[in-house]
Amino acid sequence: MMTTTLTKDILRGGQFLVKETKCEDIFTLEDLSEEQRMMRDSTKEFVDRELWAHWERFENKDYGYTEACMKKAGELGLLGVAVPEEYGGLGMGFVSTMLVCDYISGATGSFSTAFGAHTGIGTMPITLYGTEEQKKKYVPRLATGEWFGAYCLTEPGAGSDANSGKTKAVLSKDGKYYNISGQKMWISNAGFCDMFIVFARIGDDKYITGFIVENDPENGITFGEEEKKLGIHSSSTRQVFFTDTKVPVENMLSERGNGFKIAMNALNIGRIKLAAACLEAQRRVIGEGIKYANERIQFKTPIINFGAIKAKIADMATNCYVDEAASYRAAKNIEDRIAIRESEGNSRQEAELKGVEEYAIECSILKVAVSEDVQHCTDEGIQIFGGMGFSADAPMEKAWRDARIARIYEGTNEINRMLAVGMLIKKAMKGHVDLLGPATKVGEELLGIPSLEPLDFSELFAEEKDLLARLKKVFLMVAGAAVQKFGPDLEEHQQLLLAASDILIKIYMAESALLRTEKNAKRFGEEKQATQIAMTRLYLYKAVDTIIQKGKEAIVSFTEGDEQRMMLMGLKRFTKYTNQPNVAALRVQIADHVAAANGYNFD
Repeated sequence: MMTTTLTKDILRGGQFLVKETKCEDIFTLEDLSEEQRMMRDSTKEFVDRELWAHWERFENKDYGYTEACMKKAGELGLLGVAVPEEYGGLGMGFVSTMLVCDYISGATGSFSTAFGAHTGIGTMPITLYGTEEQKKKYVPRLATGEWFGAYCLTEPGAGSDANSGKTKAVLSKDGKYYNISGQKMWISNAGFCDMFIVFARIGDDKYITGFIVENDPENGITFGEEEKKLGIHSSSTRQVFFTDTKVPVENMLSERGNGFKIAMNALNIGRIKLAAACLEAQRRVIGEGIKYANERIQFKTPIINFGAIKAKIADMATNCYVDEAASYRAAKNIEDRIAIRESEGNSRQEAELKGVEEYAIECSILKVAVSEDVQHCTDEGIQIFGGMGFSADAPMEKAWRDARIARIYEGTNEINRMLAVGMLIKKAMKGHVDLLGPATKVGEELLGIPSLEPLDFSELFAEEKDLLARLKKVFLMVAGAAVQKFGPDLEEHQQLLLAASDILIKIYMAESALLRTEKNAKRFGEEKQATQIAMTRLYLYKAVDTIIQKGKEAIVSFTEGDEQRMMLMGLKRFTKYTNQPNVAALRVQIADHVAAANGYNFD
């Protein structure tokens, strides 16, 4: 099932920074088809019945219950949403697979991890890189939950530097199989999986190679004990040891030395899916926080009536709304790009790989932004509950613990921040995104006299759009000057990259929210989108503060003298509001809306 591809020019990855996006050209949750809504509702029903109602079992390290729920998900077809129909799956489009990943992941991080490890890195490498024989042999079992998959990449000395693994694969004398030996760690689903995707190095190859390895304890495969973790207690996580494990040569995944490429492309998909997996968790935490605040009486009034609580709830709801907007915007871009590539003659495998790779920048942006928002959301959830929030008898503390891993999964947030900027600059060097032209114009603008002619802000978001356009100039100013000064050595200046990345992230997220709200205001009316308009304005206001802080930090760290003074003046000019919003009033408006609904009700 694939959402209809609109007849429009689809921006390439990263081009949001230098080209205008019309609100009509983005996809939002409000655009879901009836079939997609039914899939969402059936997924939520499964989660409420099997997961949310039994969250204590997951906290008590009931690994067997996690496995049982995975089998039930398989029976419902939820494990095969992204698997082509010819291999036993549902063959859904990218937006629909995001949707299921979103709504199945909010009740417990334990199940969310098991689901993501199986459907993503456990199954996807075979569907995208496997031979026809490999796909026919393994994918139908994985799609139905008859078998479960795991992914063996990380080693004690190879975490973020994934290609530095020491696990070896040695070809047998008769050339029929490889002997794999090595140690893998932090392997999700290790305790109940039937098959591994294993990465090992053949000889002195520069890059690692992927293999499909069946879990046979009589074939040199042993396990460590279940890891003791801060959160995701019922996600089976073990070390896996391979000792002369025989793997048939026909089980090599893709080509020799192609393992690093497989791993990196799997991460691109995993990053946007991780963002999706953090959305429903926010909705549920917000819902529980609002219900508690409506019911908890202090000083003879529900605590929802206190401004301090309203501020927390408004910020939580706003971040979730923005995260939804950005995640589904990117998902539809990917789906459309896949469809275009297929129409041009690419195979489904190649189209999906290239479609996701095109938006690797956005995937990293989303991974960082949404994983940090879910952590903030759960932290504030505990604060709303007060002492009860710190108790293991309430769901907030386990939500906080489960959320913490999201900033480490799929590449740490620090790495993804640097990747986002680094990939954007590489795209510019290849001519895929024209950064040089706009950056040069910004430099010329800094030398000119700003226009004093008043602008017409009578239309909805006219001022916000003008401000967003200027925020993009901040990034172009900072990044352009940094590239000019450091050239290829820029990657060594990590603090500068981190600051630039935070500017880039806030621009993409704020613009996504504005486009979602503008689109819905046009079709549903501004009155019905009053709260969404307030959330959009609140997020942009906070984004400006971040951009001012990070912009200044970057500028004073690599410039001096007249150049520094000019860029600081530019930063002030580009971040200036004409009409400052009433932030407290916006928060009250948002909080009162969700309090009346007794939960988050924007999806």
